Amino acid sequence: MGQTLLSGIAAAVLALLPMPALAVTTSVPASLHLSPGWLTLGHYHQPNLSSGFKSQADDDAFFLSADGKLSPKAELVATLAAIQQPGGGDLHARCRFPARSTWLQQELNLNLPAVDCPAYQQWQDELNTETVTLVFAASYLNSPSSMFGHTFLRLNPPQDDNNTNLLLANTISYAADAAAHDGELMFAYRGIFGGYPGITTVQPYYQKIRLYSDIEHRDLWEYQLNLTQSEVDRMTAHAWEIQDKNFDYYFFDENCAYRLLALIDVARPGTDLLDEVNTHAIPTDTVRWVIEKNLVTNVEYRPSAATAVSYSLESLGSQQQLIASALANGYLQPDSAELMALNEVDRAAVLDASYDYVRYQSEADGWPRDFAAPLSHALLRERSKLIADQPGQPPRPLVRDDQGHDTFRLSLGAGRAEYASSGRNFSLLSFRPAYHDFLDPPEGYRSGAQLQFLRFDARYYTDNNELQLEQFTAIDVRSLSPRNRFFSPLSWQVSFGGRRTDTGRERVLAPYLDGGAGGSWRIASNTQAFALATADLEIDDDLGRGYDAAPGADLGLLHQTPRFSLLAGVKTKAWIISSQHRQDQLYSKASWHLGREFSVFAEFNREDHFNRMQNTWQAGLHAYF
Repeated sequence: MGQTLLSGIAAAVLALLPMPALAVTTSVPASLHLSPGWLTLGHYHQPNLSSGFKSQADDDAFFLSADGKLSPKAELVATLAAIQQPGGGDLHARCRFPARSTWLQQELNLNLPAVDCPAYQQWQDELNTETVTLVFAASYLNSPSSMFGHTFLRLNPPQDDNNTNLLLANTISYAADAAAHDGELMFAYRGIFGGYPGITTVQPYYQKIRLYSDIEHRDLWEYQLNLTQSEVDRMTAHAWEIQDKNFDYYFFDENCAYRLLALIDVARPGTDLLDEVNTHAIPTDTVRWVIEKNLVTNVEYRPSAATAVSYSLESLGSQQQLIASALANGYLQPDSAELMALNEVDRAAVLDASYDYVRYQSEADGWPRDFAAPLSHALLRERSKLIADQPGQPPRPLVRDDQGHDTFRLSLGAGRAEYASSGRNFSLLSFRPAYHDFLDPPEGYRSGAQLQFLRFDARYYTDNNELQLEQFTAIDVRSLSPRNRFFSPLSWQVSFGGRRTDTGRERVLAPYLDGGAGGSWRIASNTQAFALATADLEIDDDLGRGYDAAPGADLGLLHQTPRFSLLAGVKTKAWIISSQHRQDQLYSKASWHLGREFSVFAEFNREDHFNRMQNTWQAGLHAYF
């Protein structure tokens, strides 16, 4: 807040003062304003060769020239004049824009007197940064802002012999400055269409862990960057320049990950990470780009509290889990006969798992303190009597999130739709820019999670050479989280877009909205069963009353392994407004994964609607890039 106020005052003062001639005679190359280093510092973007430059910064305090947003040359001239003005203090241009000033000094070999910048110097002393780590927080489907995951930078202080506690290190992150009263749907809408300003903030790392790992159940991956000290200093200097400055936030491209790429580009000119961004900047993709640019030296894994607790509980045998559940819910005491009958090692494991579970539930899910605190104390007291080792940490996943399949998918195939007395052959084309569905290679993604945006499915019918859009999926989210005796998550789904629907006379493309909720249960290590109550809504002039609604159910199985995925089940729904017909469906979809680049898929669907049976087969190839 203080930095924003200072920037505003400075901009107003400089606007009123006439600019005297340059205090130092300089020879400025005519093309200096087109240097990648300068364009990156100003966040200038040129959509195409025929258009001019435009800065992505949307805050007047970020510019020293009235034409600075559209003219990198005008901003360079104004900045060069301002940094050569006499004086000093926090309002001086060299204090407000230290990264720009240093860059110009080096490029033009300027010999400028020292300037006292107390606020900026205090900032650098507090950050005390020697190295930088890119941190990726795994996806979190229960929040639209976190469905793709999130990235931020951790600023690591010098590591001494006592191994400085990195939990106290600062972080730099970029996020939408959303109104506190906006709900998740409003956030999603305004985030997609640029309804929020985005701001860069600095917070301690332990606060990030509290939010992502302890509350939102998200594992963290830490990627150590190989930036030199001068590059780190340039990054933090530019972070000072953009702190609290507004940049329009867009969920798909100019998001948290995009702004961090810009900071890394500033730190190491010529990296050109932003050039990798075309239609979207998904956090996992941006991590891949950073790795491909040889910027990462080491990767560490930090499991979430939920992952650690689940691992501790799953390490117990079935009988031990029953005892742990009874202990955690207060049905057994820590000195009960059932627990004492176990050997010391097993007894210690049950007490450790029970304590971790009670602590997790009290912090994350709000168990009453007057219940959790005495129980935790009793469990610890009993555990202190045993000398068995403490439980180990969850193993590091074999495949990191950034090592999963690429998010852009193109599918080609062929199929046939058969009716009672006829059939139609077709070729199919499917295009999806993001992100993942149940039948994609599962490694590196959340098990039982599906998230798709802007998917187009088209068919070309060979009997009459007709090209039809079969379905457009604006958004499709499904979360099948298995329930057990310790955790009871809700499985849910929501989808909207446009799809072909049968009116009884013809198949028309109708806007739709559907959702559902229920439960999922693991029946084998890689297989789960689910049961969802569903509700569908379709709107179209070709429907009897212009719209139709249907309650229904979806019962099925989901099997996912690195080589093979299967989704099969039955659906039923009763249209109750326009058609007043039941629609029953038997479906089976499978994919054979040929690594992370390709999958072969096959699907069968049998549908009974308007007392007509239709069978549809299709098969083809998914390509990920």
